Amino acid sequence: MLIRKPTDLPYSQVTPRSTYLHRRRFLAALTALAPTLAAGTRLEGIAKSRFSTTEPPTPYKDVTTYNNFYEFGTQKDQPAAYAKNFRTRPWTLTIEGEVAKPITLDLDAVLKLAPLEERIYRMRCVEGWSMVIPWVGFPLNAILQKVQPTSKAQFVAFQSFHDLKQMPESRWAGIPLPYVEGLRLDEAMHPLTLLSVGLYGETLPNQNGAPLRLVVPWKYGFKSIKSIVKIDLVEEQPHTLWSTIAPQEYGFYANVNPSVDHPRWSQASERRIGEIGRRETLMFNGYTDQVAALYDGMDLRINY
Repeated sequence: MLIRKPTDLPYSQVTPRSTYLHRRRFLAALTALAPTLAAGTRLEGIAKSRFSTTEPPTPYKDVTTYNNFYEFGTQKDQPAAYAKNFRTRPWTLTIEGEVAKPITLDLDAVLKLAPLEERIYRMRCVEGWSMVIPWVGFPLNAILQKVQPTSKAQFVAFQSFHDLKQMPESRWAGIPLPYVEGLRLDEAMHPLTLLSVGLYGETLPNQNGAPLRLVVPWKYGFKSIKSIVKIDLVEEQPHTLWSTIAPQEYGFYANVNPSVDHPRWSQASERRIGEIGRRETLMFNGYTDQVAALYDGMDLRINY
């Protein structure tokens, strides 16, 4: 390594002290601003979606402080506390498998794939609680069409990000990680299936699955995998986390169905967060008209 002494440098090559100090202040400001840019940034150019429910959304505070995200703790209030420093940039998404054009995209490229929409969806958790959330994103089919699935592609497998250094609470999650999920290809291509990048008009908070999460509103919430890094199009039904470790409790399809109880509790009613009392659970979470045809001829008590 060449080390130059101050006397070796002509005065013209020396950075003026005022410029040097200005640069340091500028970099310090960027460092301070970085967490704000990464999470909670206002998204622009969002169109309202015809798929939205007219039900009032669940308050933002409840949506962002009552979460299932085992990588950041198994209690509902833990993800908001432990995901604060989760780094979502740089971020890449890989899509491969039975496709003609596999791709790897950085987050900025993903955000340019399709116009962003706000979709106010009912969301139902298998544990018996529900919310109404104004997601921001675009149909998953927009990205799947770009990779051109082959005739062998019958299912779509998803994998989440996992890093013990950033997610130390995952040591006590009690589940194998990284989290994996899957859909049939026709479910993934359905226009209701959303790749979400935000909620309430802002980028996704870390505890809600930043920077990319799946949203499948007619299925129980555990199907909507968070912090996605990989999508594989495959020929056979993929292994999914909950249906692998507890198949008697969590089926592959996981369609919201009030007539199929969880072994430990009824699914006939639900508790809407922010409301008093319980309400009747709707078949397919109220999206019957849009998705029932996907399951024509299937016994949904067996294919739960």
